[in-house]
Amino acid sequence: MTADTGKKAFHSAQAPAALGPYSQAVAAGQTVYLSGQLGLDPASGVLAAGIEAQTHQVFRNLQAVARAAGGDLNGIVKLTILLADLNDFASVNEIMASYFTPPYPARATYQVAALPKAAALEVEAVLFLG
Repeated sequence: MTADTGKKAFHSAQAPAALGPYSQAVAAGQTVYLSGQLGLDPASGVLAAGIEAQTHQVFRNLQAVARAAGGDLNGIVKLTILLADLNDFASVNEIMASYFTPPYPARATYQVAALPKAAALEVEAVLFLG
C-alpha cells in the first residue's frame, strides 16, 4: 500500500521538457517548487544565443510552468539563480526586474562551474498559491 504524499506534479508544453528524472514543478500544499529552467526554446530545444536572450527565455519558461500550476511569476516568493559568469549579474538583474513587480522575490545568486547544455544561467523558484 502506498501512502498519499499530497504531492502533485505540473507540466507545461510551453516550457522545455525535463532533461532528467524530475518534474517541471511539484506542489506540496499551496507551495509549488519549480525546477531550474535553462534558456531553452520549448519547441526546438535549442539554447537561446547570449545571456540576455537566455535570461528572457528562462523567465518565459518559469512563467509557463507557474501558469500550469495555477499561478504566475508574481506569486514567486524565492528564486535561486545560477550563473556561469557572475559578470552577468547586472544584466540578469535588469531583465529580471522587467518580469516581476515589487515586492520582488527573495533571491540567492551563485556562480557555478558549469550548467547543463553549457547554459549561461539556470533559475529555480518557489511559488506560493495562497
